[in-house]
Amino acid sequence: MVKSTHLNIMRPTQLPQIEARIATRSEVCYNKHSHDEFSFGIIDAGSARYDNRSRHHPIGRGDLVTINPADIHACNPHQGQWSYRMLFVDTLWLGKMQHEVLGRDTLDYYAFVADFERGQRFRTQFEALFDALLNDSSSLSAETLLYELLEQLYGHAQRHTTPRASKTVPHYLLRAREKLFDEIDRSVGLEVLAQEVGVSRYHLIRSFKQWFGLSPHAYLMDERIKRAKQMLKQGTPIVDTSLALGFADQAHFQRSFKSRIALTPKKYQSFFTL
Repeated sequence: MVKSTHLNIMRPTQLPQIEARIATRSEVCYNKHSHDEFSFGIIDAGSARYDNRSRHHPIGRGDLVTINPADIHACNPHQGQWSYRMLFVDTLWLGKMQHEVLGRDTLDYYAFVADFERGQRFRTQFEALFDALLNDSSSLSAETLLYELLEQLYGHAQRHTTPRASKTVPHYLLRAREKLFDEIDRSVGLEVLAQEVGVSRYHLIRSFKQWFGLSPHAYLMDERIKRAKQMLKQGTPIVDTSLALGFADQAHFQRSFKSRIALTPKKYQSFFTL
């Protein structure tokens, strides 16, 4: 069977804090990954297994997926093709809107409580927002529709879901993560990392995955890809991006990027260059 997949990324001119993504007839499977932004979108066709924060959900046409910044997730279609539309929204910008919707501002932003929502009203509101963004409607129109969707999402979640309890990450894991960030351009050995924070290699792998959703190596790769996206958007050459982030070679960068973004670095960058 010939795969007929169309994937497009757009940044609405009236609200540059938002990035829109459309996938049509996709068969692409994603490795577990995360985003710096909030992301939410509608499944237009097909069905998939949706993993988020160690929970697994069957989703299909009409479901609205909601993903928080840094949530480790993957969304992979069942046999056959599927189509979806997603919005990626700047975290702090959306956080300011949340403060108004929720009437409190004790945090920079508030996480979605549910992993997805199901119901015609969610689909209708999302489609109105998406159409306004892509049709160059005024920022007033688009922002109004976004406020209305947020009000629906948070109001529904607060009525039907118990909020997640706050958790304090152990200090040694924060130190391990910080070392990975500080040395993102080189390969930090597991033994060195474990010695740095004073635990065994096994304990580090087990506890790191328990708290952050990925092993130290997978977490490092995820962070590299997120930083690569930003560099590519800014016009940094692909070769320079790969070198700056410590990939072994261009092939390694290409494979790692495509397994998480479903696009090659070159194709991804083309959406943000004139």
